[in-house]
Formats: sequence, C-alpha cells, structure tokens
Amino acid sequence: MEYREIADTGWKASVIGLGTEHLDGKPYETVEETIHEAMKQGINMMDLFMPGDEVRKNIGRAIAGNREKFLIQGHICSTDINEQYDISRDLDTVKRYFENLLRHLDTDYIDFGMLFFIDTEENFKDVFETEILRYAQDLKRQGVVRRLGASSHNPVTARRIVETGEIDLLMFSINPAFDMMGADMILDDMVESVASASGIEPARAALYQACERQGVSISVMKTLGAGKLLSKEHSPFGDALSVGQCIHYALERPAVVSTLLGCKSAEEVRHAVSYFDLNDEEKDYSEIISNTEGNFQGSCVYCNHCLPCPVDIDIASVNRYLDIALLDKNNIPKSIVQHYSSLKAHGSDCIRCGSCEGRCPFSVPVTQRMETAAAVFGE
Repeated sequence: MEYREIADTGWKASVIGLGTEHLDGKPYETVEETIHEAMKQGINMMDLFMPGDEVRKNIGRAIAGNREKFLIQGHICSTDINEQYDISRDLDTVKRYFENLLRHLDTDYIDFGMLFFIDTEENFKDVFETEILRYAQDLKRQGVVRRLGASSHNPVTARRIVETGEIDLLMFSINPAFDMMGADMILDDMVESVASASGIEPARAALYQACERQGVSISVMKTLGAGKLLSKEHSPFGDALSVGQCIHYALERPAVVSTLLGCKSAEEVRHAVSYFDLNDEEKDYSEIISNTEGNFQGSCVYCNHCLPCPVDIDIASVNRYLDIALLDKNNIPKSIVQHYSSLKAHGSDCIRCGSCEGRCPFSVPVTQRMETAAAVFGE
C-alpha cells in the first residue's frame, strides 16, 4: 500500500480506500470479510455515509478492536427518515443521526466529520449559513470530530466550500469523463457531454487548483463512473477503461490523497489493490481518453506518458505546480513553491530534446512549458 499526507493533519491516507455503500444490506459475514481484507491490505481510509442502523452496526462490529486502524469519513446530515437515503438540514435530526453513528460504531470520535451532499447554492446556505456548521464546529472543538470535511459533486459549489477555510478534506467525484462534463451535467448524460467537450472542464480544473492552494485534500468517489467506464458499450470514449486505469487517473489529479472504491467482498478488495501490481503501460489511460476528438488537446492531464525524461524531470509535477502558479503569478502559495523546489529536476533543467513531446498524446508544448516554469518560479 502507498500513503499520502492529508492536508496538515499529520495523518496519511492509503491511496486506495474503502467505500462501504455496497455493504449496505449485506449479511454481517460479508461485511466482516470485506473490512478485514481491507485491513490486511493496508487500507485505512473508509467512507461511511449510509444512515441505516444495520450497516452501521455491522461495520462497528467488524472494526471492533481495530478502530485506530481506520480514518473514517462520517457524514453529518445523512439520514433515512423515509427508510431510504435522504438529506436533512433539521438540526435535531442531524444530531440524532450523527450520535447514532457514534453509538453503532462504538466509538467516541470520527476522524472526518463530512458535511453531506452540498451541490447547490441552496445546499451551501443551508449548511454554511446555519446552525449546522456551528454544530460541526462544536463537535470539532470537543474532539468528537477530529477534522471537518464535506462531500460535493458540483465543482463550483465545491470550490466555494474549499475557500471557506473550514474543511481539510473534500470528497469529490473524479474520473476522466466527469472531468470533461459541465457542473450541471448528470451521469446519464456522460456520453453526450464528453462527445461535445473540448478538454478538462474549467470549473473542475479550478477546483483542483483551489484545493492545492488552500491545502485541502481530496478523497475520490465515482472513480469508475458507476461502472460505465468499465464497459465498452457505455463508455463515452468508445472503449472500456480498466479499474486500474480509472484509479490511476484519479490519483494523478492535484490534491487527491485517496480513491474510495465501493467493494462488497474480500475478492473485490484484492482486485482493487492489484493496482499496485500493474506496470506503467497497464495503468496508462491516455490512449483511450484521447480517442475523443478534440478533448484535452494541448492540456497536460498529468498522465506521465511523456516519460522517461533524459534529465529526470517529473514533467507532470512541474506542469501541475505551474498550472496553480499561473492562477496568480504574483501570489504563488508558499506550499506550491516548496513542492516545486523539492523536485529532483526543474523546468530550467530541460535540454529541449523534444522526446517528451513526441510521446505526448495530447500535443502539449512541453519544452515551452518548462521554460515558462523556470521563469515563473524564478530559476
């Protein structure tokens, strides 16, 4: 397993995490074998948004004696008042369901108190301009919630959340198709949206860069696009991506620390972590997503298809930090300058051999970008 630092928490997230939605309705034996296999594989990130009593009790029973091995995302405002997944902004109801979560997990703390499902302006106001936020802040002050987070599917709203400075972790939907879809698109429109797209959707790119600037980490949901990306018939790219390719894409986005896979068996956990057994060619998604004419051309998607570089420049990282710096060249975040400086080689080390540009499936002017990076970062 590999791990990444989460914001400024001092904690490290397993880059593959466990989404537990598909354990809902499963017998305890299935829940136990899945969670125990996750522990065995070194997975420590777990998302638990489901509000039902049975699944919460089963997960609590499965982690008994091993609570400290998991960083749990527990959601504030997730309810099942009508015996189905629901959202409540009624403070008393929110409190009841969150206290229920603690009780069923038999724990006195949740690592990340996730403000649940904030997709619209109305959602934002109902949480960040009400007692809901103050309740979450009180939980954090008491140590019942160690850090605050939020979940969103809308890049515009998510960016607004990030820029409040209230959260350390954003749970957000990321995959190569979603990155080409507008903020108002839905999953069923994936094929049509991608077919008419012209690259990474600007609001999503801006969100990832905002997270880097603010020091907010991202945990990823919808990595597989509800399974559509794994099907040639339903994929908007005209070909199926593999689970490993989808994981790799998500992990190469700025600020991402963990991609949460919805596993419902020990076998599915093992399949997810088999990502680490793949070679670079098997992880590479660039040829498939470049099949959609016009998409991503000229834009670095941080896929590292351009490597190896004869002078060992990590081209994707240079481009990622440059994209963030170019948002405001006169006010580059110190953390971005430090990250760039810590690279083994920099833009100024480029020898303009052009080998990277010959391999780039998106026609990125890499040597020009390296020159720009050297100028922007004052080399």
